[in-house]
Amino acid sequence: MIQFEKFLLTNGLRLLVHKDTSTPMAVLNVLYDVGARDESPDKTGFAHLFEHLMFGGSVNISDFETPLQLAGGENNAFTTNDLTNYHIQLPAENLETAFWLESDRMLSLAFSEKSLDVQRKVVSEEFKEHYINKPYGDVWFKMRELAYKVHPYRWMTIGKELSHIEHAQLTDVKNFFYKYYRPVNAILVVAGNVDPASVYNLAEKWFGSIPAGEKYNRQLPIEPKQTAARKLEVKADVPLDALYKCYHMGTRLDKDYYTVDLLTEVLGEGDSSRLHQTLIKEKKLFSHIESYHTGSTDAGLVVIEGKLVKGVKMEDADRAIEEELAKLKSGLIAEKELVKVKNKTESAILFEDMSVMNRAINLAMYELLGDANLMNTELDKYHAVTAENILTTSQRIFDSNNSNTLYYYSNN
Repeated sequence: MIQFEKFLLTNGLRLLVHKDTSTPMAVLNVLYDVGARDESPDKTGFAHLFEHLMFGGSVNISDFETPLQLAGGENNAFTTNDLTNYHIQLPAENLETAFWLESDRMLSLAFSEKSLDVQRKVVSEEFKEHYINKPYGDVWFKMRELAYKVHPYRWMTIGKELSHIEHAQLTDVKNFFYKYYRPVNAILVVAGNVDPASVYNLAEKWFGSIPAGEKYNRQLPIEPKQTAARKLEVKADVPLDALYKCYHMGTRLDKDYYTVDLLTEVLGEGDSSRLHQTLIKEKKLFSHIESYHTGSTDAGLVVIEGKLVKGVKMEDADRAIEEELAKLKSGLIAEKELVKVKNKTESAILFEDMSVMNRAINLAMYELLGDANLMNTELDKYHAVTAENILTTSQRIFDSNNSNTLYYYSNN
């Protein structure tokens, strides 16, 4: 059970404090309720660009790294389609340094053409390196556009196209910041060897006077139910043919989320999974294959992806996957197999929770979903999943009319 206290500042900033005296460290985590799904379709990649800009200096602090290093701290950030997260870890006695740094970033960035130009170039190079020039780098640009027709998950966090970042203007950047990076749109979590009352006082001191901003009211288009199979074929300069299949699933808060999570474990997570045992070991059709889900806040995707053994026909590989899905849809899985993936999932959750950093991030994420205490009830929800749940959910999701298939052929 992860214990925490929750406070609300007058400017709308939510504060959660998790005390752990077994560590000399403290983590300050700020989660902003903004991700790539909140971008305009003609100005994508901004949430990710901000992850970079937030390290380029704030209104009163031009150099973020030096004072943090002097305090024995380290920091990082990540952006997804759903959220943006910044975290600092440092000795608990130096916690106020983290408050000072992070509050100044929230107060205002040091907007300048120079800073924007530097980070624009950094992100543009990242775009080229990882998505244009890298083998299979464009897969998820194509898969997202195939699977999503109206929801903004149809573009990636890095952005829909390079030109959106290259042409980002300072006015666009300022507007984006003051719309989303406000106390009313943020969750602050402090975890580690800290006193909740002292943390609250520090939060009031450093964050309390920042203007609240306007609460962002998200109204995104809902992806309509897919009613026919979709397929795309691509040829590129890659070493091996690859096959990708995506199926629509529910939201992160959907009652079947935990069933889907276990279902992908059974199907294609690890060497003992069904796809690995049958399609790699027995039939030798794939050199690599896995199944997972996107875990997104809004309705996500169940994914099966694999690299084919040279000489194997794409249609044969696809048919073999369909045969495995048919088995899953035709009868109850053995209790032993279900218990195995439940135990594996429980171990992964318990291992993750050993880190005070992960606890801080997870508390913020669950609070964003509506209730930080969800973190304490997750295991019960996994244990409640039955073989019947696995059967009915697989029958619903792995419907051919719900499928998006990409044949990615090698030119070699």
